[in-house]
Amino acid sequence: MSTSPNDPSKLGGNTEARRIMKGAAAAALAAFNASYLIEQSTRSQTISYALLDSTVALAAWMLDHGTDSYYKIARAFLGGPPSGNLTRDHILDNVTLYRLTGTGVSAARSYWESRRAQSAATGQTPPPVTLPVAFCAFPGEIFQAPRSWVQIGYPTLMYYNKPARGGHFAAWEEPQLFSEQLRAAFRSLRKPETRGSARRPQLVHVES
Repeated sequence: MSTSPNDPSKLGGNTEARRIMKGAAAAALAAFNASYLIEQSTRSQTISYALLDSTVALAAWMLDHGTDSYYKIARAFLGGPPSGNLTRDHILDNVTLYRLTGTGVSAARSYWESRRAQSAATGQTPPPVTLPVAFCAFPGEIFQAPRSWVQIGYPTLMYYNKPARGGHFAAWEEPQLFSEQLRAAFRSLRKPETRGSARRPQLVHVES
């Protein structure tokens, strides 16, 4: 996006900034093929029949989510080096977990529920965010919002970072890095250690 100044006020105020952000996000999703998003947002029950009935359909649904994750997962099955935690065994474990619990249906339905909530809130001013917010723009994510834009949506932003690795499924792909980001993000909210308590290990915080 060529028009992304660091100062949010230069975007023409919050209303205009939100419009630009929404357009940029939509363009990013279109570039990464958002067919799964469209189907699950409008016909989640249709895909749910296949997710419950066929292991092959479930695996295809999980493996072909986005371009970045697709190529990373494919490497694990084509003899290439795994991307972080995305090994063959871990990928098959995840597919099996969804299969045994039938949670592909609820995962698909969550898109439909979110779409309904967004439609119901059209034209309404969203309630202000009052909780502390942490945000990580992982390099393989579909849309990477700059800090200035995140600050508009979440005025209580207390932590922003751009890790060196990870994508849309960062917690699955890079669990160690993801947990480090969580600890770093909310460290300031922890209660101070009391005398005689066990000393916490030194945190290795990865910065790009």
